[in-house]
Amino acid sequence: MTSTTDAVTVTTCVAVDPTTAFTVFTDEIDRWWRRGPRYRFVDGHGTLAFTEGRLVERGPAGSHEVGRVLQWEPGVRLSFECRDKSFAAGELTIVEVSFAVEGEGTRVTVVNRGWDKLPAAHPAKAGYEGGAFTAMIGLWWGDLLLPLQRRLGALA
Repeated sequence: MTSTTDAVTVTTCVAVDPTTAFTVFTDEIDRWWRRGPRYRFVDGHGTLAFTEGRLVERGPAGSHEVGRVLQWEPGVRLSFECRDKSFAAGELTIVEVSFAVEGEGTRVTVVNRGWDKLPAAHPAKAGYEGGAFTAMIGLWWGDLLLPLQRRLGALA
C-alpha cells in the first residue's frame, strides 16, 4: 500500500503543445522557476539549469547539484532527483513530470515522491507532518508552477 503522505501531485494546463511545454520546462527552467530562498537551493538567486544529465544551481555562494536526470523524453516525461541543500547524503525525493495533450494544449503533471523516507524532524518538513505536510508541499509546487503557466498561457 502506498502512503498518502509520500507523494504530492500538482497539475496545470497550458496553451501549447507537449513538446513546447517540455522545452520551456527544461530549457527555460531558470526563467520560470521562482527565485528566492523558498524556491532556490543555493542562496535564492543562483542560475538553475539542466546540464550534463543533472539539474544544477550555480550562484555566488557556490553550486548545488539538485539531482540527476532519471528520464528525459521530450514532449512526454521528465524525472529527476531533487535534493534541497538541507538534505544529507543519500536523502532525496523524485520529481516526475508528464506532458499530455489536453484539448488544444497540454496538461503538465508534477508528482514529487519520496517524502516518507525523510525523518519526521527533517528541516525540509518545516515541522509539518502527515496531511499538513503534503498540503504544504502541494501548495509550494502549485505556487512554483504559476510562472510556467503564465509563460505558456493558461488553457481556457
